[in-house]
Amino acid sequence: MNTTGSFADFFRQLKIRDVLKSLRVRFFIIVFLTGLISCLVMHRVILDSYEDRAVNVKSTEVQTQLRILANHLIVSNYLQDTSSEVINAELDMLANLYDGRVIVISDDLKVVKDTYNISQGKTIISEEVVRCLKTGSKGSVSKYDAANGYIEVVTPIIESELIQEEDVSVSGKSAEVVRGVLLTSVSTDTIDTTLEILSNRAQVLEAIIILVILAFAAVVSYTLLKPFGRITAAINDVKAGYTDEPITGPNYLETEQIINAFNALLRRMKVLDDSRQEFVSNVSHELKTPITSMKVLADSLLAQEEVPNEVYREFMTDIAAEIDREDKIINDLLALVKMDKKASGLTITSVDVVSLTEVILKRLRPIARKHNIELTLESKRAITAEIDEVKISLVIMNLVENAIKYNRDEGWVKVELDADHQFFYVKVMDSGYGIPAESLDHIYERFYRVDKSRSREIGGTGLGLAIARNAVLMHRGTIEATSVPDEGTTFTVKIPLTNLAASGK
Repeated sequence: MNTTGSFADFFRQLKIRDVLKSLRVRFFIIVFLTGLISCLVMHRVILDSYEDRAVNVKSTEVQTQLRILANHLIVSNYLQDTSSEVINAELDMLANLYDGRVIVISDDLKVVKDTYNISQGKTIISEEVVRCLKTGSKGSVSKYDAANGYIEVVTPIIESELIQEEDVSVSGKSAEVVRGVLLTSVSTDTIDTTLEILSNRAQVLEAIIILVILAFAAVVSYTLLKPFGRITAAINDVKAGYTDEPITGPNYLETEQIINAFNALLRRMKVLDDSRQEFVSNVSHELKTPITSMKVLADSLLAQEEVPNEVYREFMTDIAAEIDREDKIINDLLALVKMDKKASGLTITSVDVVSLTEVILKRLRPIARKHNIELTLESKRAITAEIDEVKISLVIMNLVENAIKYNRDEGWVKVELDADHQFFYVKVMDSGYGIPAESLDHIYERFYRVDKSRSREIGGTGLGLAIARNAVLMHRGTIEATSVPDEGTTFTVKIPLTNLAASGK
């Protein structure tokens, strides 16, 4: 796999202003910066750790040497007599060994010995020295001055004295007295040199690691995001019309979610396309049928001479019925078109759903009485909702009217209203012929009829449930149907009490 070439090709295809919008570029930058920052932090941590460790080791080593030297100074009484060649040699050797400076200070802050031969005989004022003399500190104290490159060590010169007491029980005990101070400055040039060597080596390693990270980031960003490119190409093929087959891809969780969503959309588009074709065919058939009937009736009249008035009246009645049927189909189609247009929106008002339903049932009771069907309403509570009154009226009217028309004589239709804190529910139940299970998924399709012969007899257009469903969806509600053939059907509508779009939520 020529990753470098593919990555370069990808960049060439992008405009400069769009580079940073690319998920692949962002992923590359994130991986690279993560590696780079990790290297820099590691570099700093390692060098600082080494520096701290080296300073501590050198400080401990120098303190050990100085404690030994302090004992020699007491034994040889050097603070009173500095002529001892052995002690002077030890002081010079210690100063040369650590490339530093050793100053011997008496308890009256006078410089007894200075390996630099600068301050001998002078009085020295130093906070550390004074603290060491006054507080009787028994241990060495070191301070690292990184800016000037030295370690300053203050070591007390301690002499043990016997305690002379009258009490025999405490006689013979000794007390430690600070007689002076060794003030030593130790060079850290060797530490700095080692740090510089380590830093140079680390920089070389960092340069190599950065190159590796660059390559790694490029490979990883290309490899991990390559499936998205394949998905994009597959979607473009579908968009261009080269294929309408579902797309497939690697089993990444993210790509699976995208692929599943797109394939579901593709299936939905196929259903819609098939539905549109069927719809056009159905519309042509439904509109053509009444026209054909009217033409046959008109031709029959024209073909006869001296037709009696009664025959004319019968034929004209049939023609008027076909015109009414044509008008109903066109009106239902217009209602569907208006609901399909998002721009039409909803006219939201606060509506008493119980009163609205009572008015609708009052209009439909004459139709129910004609077939001796009992029409009842049961409301479990008062319901006020923010809805489009006209569209919800269409929903309830279509459902109840269908329940009456597709029912048995002496049957019943029951409407139940209920609500909770979020939704209100309209349930329309009947004792009719029922809907076969295989038809339940199609009843909301335009011009679909479960029983075509019965629908034509009662004047149904096959658009009522499609209109009802669209109105419910515009309110962000749901409509469900359950049915048992020869026993009856139940439609359940769920609508939010508060219209979110109208309330601005």
